[in-house]
Amino acid sequence: MTTLRESYLYHLWAALCTVYYDSGVHRCLVRMGAWCNRQIDESRLLHVLCREGVVARAWEGSFLCRLLTALVNLPAWLLHKLYLALKATFDDSFFSRLAFGMGHETAIAQSWLIMLLWIIPFSHWNNAYSMLGFAALLVLFYAGAMSRKAFRLDVKHIGFYPVVLFGSMFLAVLFSYEPSASFRFLLYHIAAALCVLVTVSAVRGTEDLKRLAAGGGFCVLVSSLYGVYQRIQGVEVNESYVDLEVNAGMPGRVQSYFDNPNTFAEVLILLLPLVLALILCSKRPISRLAACGTFAVGLIALGMTYSRASWVGGACAMVVLVFLWKPKLLPAFAVLCVVAIPFLPDTIWNRILTIFSPADTSTASRIPLYQAALEVIRTSPVSGAGLGTAAVQDYIRDFNLYHAEAPFVHAHNFYLQVWIEAGLLGFLGFVGSMLWNIKKAAHTVRHCAPSAARTITCAGAAALCGAMVCGLADYLWNYPRVMCIFWFVFALTIAGIKVCRRETAGWRRETSKWKTRLRF
Repeated sequence: MTTLRESYLYHLWAALCTVYYDSGVHRCLVRMGAWCNRQIDESRLLHVLCREGVVARAWEGSFLCRLLTALVNLPAWLLHKLYLALKATFDDSFFSRLAFGMGHETAIAQSWLIMLLWIIPFSHWNNAYSMLGFAALLVLFYAGAMSRKAFRLDVKHIGFYPVVLFGSMFLAVLFSYEPSASFRFLLYHIAAALCVLVTVSAVRGTEDLKRLAAGGGFCVLVSSLYGVYQRIQGVEVNESYVDLEVNAGMPGRVQSYFDNPNTFAEVLILLLPLVLALILCSKRPISRLAACGTFAVGLIALGMTYSRASWVGGACAMVVLVFLWKPKLLPAFAVLCVVAIPFLPDTIWNRILTIFSPADTSTASRIPLYQAALEVIRTSPVSGAGLGTAAVQDYIRDFNLYHAEAPFVHAHNFYLQVWIEAGLLGFLGFVGSMLWNIKKAAHTVRHCAPSAARTITCAGAAALCGAMVCGLADYLWNYPRVMCIFWFVFALTIAGIKVCRRETAGWRRETSKWKTRLRF
C-alpha cells in the first residue's frame, strides 16, 4: 500500500481529483445532487410508493404466518427435544458437534453451494442439482437448530405475497391442462422456495450477506471470463439469435456455459449489482480491486451477449442502485452515462437502435407470442393453462392459439408467462412479491445508516428492478437454473432488509442508553 501511494500514477490521480473538486463542474453536480435528495425526501409520491401496505403489516402477526412457522419448524422442534433427552450422548460425539457447528454456519455452506451450482457447465448440468443442494442446506440448518432453540426457520420476514405465489404453484398443478407435465416444473419451484427459506433464515449479519454476494460475484467472474474466452476463440453467428439484415456486421453472441446468450445476460443483470455493492462496501484494497475486475469483466461479457432486453434491464438496475444508495449522485451518474455513449462500439449502438424496430425479426416474432398468451388469458383467466412451459405449449397447440412459423417456446414476457402458467392468483402473487420486496427495501435503506448491509440491500432491490424491466421482453424462469438465481437475489434482499433493521434497532438502543447516561 505504501509503494502504491509513492507511485507516479497515485500522485497524478490525486492531482486530478484535487482539480476536479475545485472545479465548477463538481460544485454544480453537488448542488444538483442535493436538490435531487431534497426532492426525494419531500416527495409525497415516493412516500406512498415506499410505505408498507396493510397486508404486509398484518402478515407478521397473522394466524397463517404463525401456522406456517410452526409447520416448517416442527422438525427442528422435534430434533431439539431429542437433543435435550440425549444431551450427554450428542455432546460427547465428535460428528454431532461437527454437524451442529456446520448447521450454525449454514450461510457459509450456502455461499459455497452457490459457487458450485452456478459454475457447472450447461452440458453437465442437471436441474435436480438445485433441488438436492437446497434440500441439503435445509437438513444442515435443522442440524444447527437441534442444539439451539432460537435457531429457527424464518417465515415471518419472507412475507405474505411470496407465500401466495408459491401456494399458487401447487394450485396450478391441480388445475393444469397437463398435470403430469406440470408436476416436474413444481419441483423447480419447490427448490426455489427452499432457496428463499434457507437464505432468509441462515443470514444473521452483514458478514453472511457479504459472503453470499461474493459467491454470486464468483459466478460472474468465472462465467464472464469464459464468455470473453469464447469471443477470443471466435463465436459462430447463429441466425436464430440475430437478424443479420438489420444487424449487419454484428459478431456471434457469447453464451458462456449457458445454453443461450439471453440466459447468460439475465444471470449477469441479476448478479452484477451485487458485485458493484462489494466494490462500494469493501474495506480492503485487494478485495475492492478484485470486485472492480470482476465487475469490468462482467460488464464486457454482458455487452458481448448482445441481449437488448438485458442491456435495458441492467441500465435500469444501475440507476435504481444509485437512486437508493446515494440519490445525490444521480446527476453525476447521468453525466457519466451521456459521456460514455460516444465510446460505445458501433455494433452495440446499432443493436440498441433496433429495440423497437418492426423490421427486426426478433422484435416482430414476439407479437404472435404475445397474442397467443393473451388468448390463453382470455380463455382461462383464473386457472391459466398449467404450471410449466410444456403444459402451456400443449394448451396453445390443441386450441390453435399460435400462428407463426417459429415454435412457441414461451411468451417472451415475464408477466404474461406467469399468468398463463399459474393463473390470476399466481400473477398477483408474483407482482405483489416484487413490489413488496422492492418497496420494503427502499423504505429500509432510506431510514438506515450507511453500512455494508444497506449497500447490498440496495443492490438486491436494484437487481430485481432490472429483472422486472428485462422481463417485459423475456421470460427469466425458462431455465430452472436462472430461476434459482432470481430467487436467491430476492431472498438476499429480504435478508438484507432484516439485517439493516436489526442494525438500526441496535443503533437506536445505544443512542437511547447514551442519552439516559447524559441526563444523569
